Amino acid sequence: MIKGDFDYETNGHGYAVQRRPDPRIAALVHTALGDARTLLNVGAGAGSYEPTDRYVVAVEPSARMRAQRPATAVPALDATAEHLPFDDHSFDAVLASVTVHQWADTARGLAELRRVARGPVLVLTFDGAALDRLWLAAYAPELIAAERRRYPAIGTIAAAIGSSAEVIEVPIPIDCVDGFTEAYYARPERFLDPRVRAAQSAWGFVDEAATTRAVEALRADLASGEWDARYGHLRTQSMFVGSLRLIVGRP
Repeated sequence: MIKGDFDYETNGHGYAVQRRPDPRIAALVHTALGDARTLLNVGAGAGSYEPTDRYVVAVEPSARMRAQRPATAVPALDATAEHLPFDDHSFDAVLASVTVHQWADTARGLAELRRVARGPVLVLTFDGAALDRLWLAAYAPELIAAERRRYPAIGTIAAAIGSSAEVIEVPIPIDCVDGFTEAYYARPERFLDPRVRAAQSAWGFVDEAATTRAVEALRADLASGEWDARYGHLRTQSMFVGSLRLIVGRP
């Protein structure tokens, strides 16, 4: 079974610690679900952004990620987005949270989301065209280039998941607890921690030499004050609008 472009069996440790759902982002996702009572969470991982006040079915192809789901969450079925083992229109809504870039066949996976949903399909993802809004692009251009190759175009996703679709720019709070790269826009020191980088799959597509160059350049600029001279205003900026997007497709 093809399980995506990143090996979570080997590299998926630590996600439940570093990648906790941020409550403000979760609130936006849960509001967009409306009155849906039954939900399929596709590429459910360790359970981020999965609501607890609805009937949820989760699918996740990585055993390591399934094992990191909290005891309070429903167990996840071993399945991929491209082959969902459910009848047409089985769920009120479907959620795919930061997962579409992992799929082997994006078009087929998106079509499957739409097939099994009676109502809205929600896709939380990143806009490759906006990745360079984050200062990290100046230190790790290889990371930005790799991510742009991975993320499907926002318009492509929107067209596939509904006859009408809304694209929402999701503001990232300064103390965001979900450890994706933009979550640390105001906390650059966090990128010096290998545990933080290990929970960001993007670094898995950057070779060791480029990663070392990026980290050491950042370390030097933090020590010299250069980073703060250029970007220090971000340390007190309450929100950052980067590349995070919530796409809500309706039938």
